[in-house]
Amino acid sequence: MKSNRPLIRMTFRQERFDILIKKQRNGKATFNDLTELDDIVNRDPDIRESILEEMQADSKPPAPHQPNESILNSPAKPSTMLEQIKAFINRLLYTSKSGFSLGYKG
Repeated sequence: MKSNRPLIRMTFRQERFDILIKKQRNGKATFNDLTELDDIVNRDPDIRESILEEMQADSKPPAPHQPNESILNSPAKPSTMLEQIKAFINRLLYTSKSGFSLGYKG
């Protein structure tokens, strides 16, 4: 009763890595499991290399970003007089970080 499936040789760390990754993907990994997984990835160069290759294959080039110039050029202005006064007072109170102070130490 031979099976035609080839034997896969795995080290203890590789087996443990597979188990911990499955637990992580299922959402059942504890803090200790994640710490052990991190340790395995940091100490085993073969596993680390395979993860980096997988990450590189999964990453997609970012789409070119075309910002809306009207948003960038026009600052947000409060619409009512009350909001304008609040914004002015907030600017006065928070400029103390830049060296100007009204005596408010909040």
